[in-house]
Amino acid sequence: MTEVSAARKSLSKVYGAFIDNEFQPVSGSTFPAVAAASGEHLADIARCGSSEIDAAVASAKAAFAMWKTRVPEERAECLNKLADAIEREAPRLTTIDTLDIGRGLWETGIDHAIAMQQYRYFAAAALTHEGFGRPIPNGYMLAKREPYGVCGQIIPWNVPAIMTAFKIAPAVAAGNTVVLKPDENASLSTLELGRLIAEIFPPGVINIVPGLGEEVGAALTAHPDVTKLAFTGSSEVGRIVSQAGANRLVPVSLELGGKSPNIVFPDVDPADIDAIVDNVTFASMYCNGQSCLAGTRLFLHDAIYDDFMQRLTASMKRIRVADPTSQGPLLGCLVSETQGRRVQSYIDIGKKDALLITGGNRVEVAGCDAGWFFEPTVFETTNDTRIAQEEIFGPVLSVIRWSDYEKMIHDANNVRYGLASGIYTTNLKAAWETADRLQAGNVWINNYFNLAAGSPFGGFKESGIGSEFCHETLNMYTHLKAITVQTQMNPPWFSQ
Repeated sequence: MTEVSAARKSLSKVYGAFIDNEFQPVSGSTFPAVAAASGEHLADIARCGSSEIDAAVASAKAAFAMWKTRVPEERAECLNKLADAIEREAPRLTTIDTLDIGRGLWETGIDHAIAMQQYRYFAAAALTHEGFGRPIPNGYMLAKREPYGVCGQIIPWNVPAIMTAFKIAPAVAAGNTVVLKPDENASLSTLELGRLIAEIFPPGVINIVPGLGEEVGAALTAHPDVTKLAFTGSSEVGRIVSQAGANRLVPVSLELGGKSPNIVFPDVDPADIDAIVDNVTFASMYCNGQSCLAGTRLFLHDAIYDDFMQRLTASMKRIRVADPTSQGPLLGCLVSETQGRRVQSYIDIGKKDALLITGGNRVEVAGCDAGWFFEPTVFETTNDTRIAQEEIFGPVLSVIRWSDYEKMIHDANNVRYGLASGIYTTNLKAAWETADRLQAGNVWINNYFNLAAGSPFGGFKESGIGSEFCHETLNMYTHLKAITVQTQMNPPWFSQ
């Protein structure tokens, strides 16, 4: 039995909500989990609603009273055990994600490695998440961190293993309990994670409720016992989640879209050009282009433009567009027909408004008749076109020629997003000055997507509120409480 067929066989026929460490029976309607490439029916998933959210929140609320009293060492032990369990199950979970969302095994394997890293990082960070204090006259002031309670979390479909870890790890490390809604296009690996959670965590600490955004997502964000909201997805839905938090005055953290600039200076070492071309290709095509942090706007200096573009075009043409269950680096399919048609519409816009350099066509892959595969697509354009301004979420790169530094900085910042950015240069002064002036939460110099453990990940402008993946994230999931203690009473004065 191959790894792929073994992963298929390991799936349940139907998945209910994961509440109180158990999968709940399904009595209502379901929606299908379908393999993105082949169209194969993988499982049925409960179309949950307000009743399941009520049950999950009640479970999380009951568990919170116990979980918040656990010392950090106990929480850390659970997170480390979960990372170990994911490592043990990684080949199966990786394959499930590839079937579910159409990304290559090589990529979903990286996803689970990052997820494991995330759980282990916050296991360690929990041990050093302390308050602070200072003396006051006749006493001492202590400020301590306390968890919020039940956290409602909503994640997208593009990297489910990473998104699940980004949400669960810091929340439970800080002492909160969780009700997590996975995306309806990518629920399987997250629901399968529930089996591992049930072996490690006390009941109710982590609950997973699948369903549609307008149903289960709306019920979760509006629930009166949810005391913290966290969302990753589009800016449009982020506004809805933010409004739901504002209506109940609960804190909201958001990780939203991006249209990230990747800037190549003319001083790069000629010996490094091929390596830079490769990194630029990876930055734009990783995750089949379905990544909020993708380097989708390449600012390429005029002095090296022609030679670089020849090499970039050749690099893009070398990418295999193939069955995502194949081994090795490749470009798989988009997650769904809806996403495929969206990307096709932007390619059609680009063909009218910009110069197509390479790609631009849908590709047929044997045995993957349902998949929306596209050639790696590169346009030469200007920063004011729609393909340069709007998040496409597909394998499409916009290349913008520059020679004037000030105009380049203006254009790089002249989008509504500010998530990530890249710089390639041998000039340290240029690197630091440009990094300071870019309106982006992450600036990667000479290696795009250099997201090290503990490196803050969050955006400016419409790319979100708050930072994940770092020690500061624990503060995002906690209140700060001040307690003062005096060793002696003040003499009477007010009513004398």
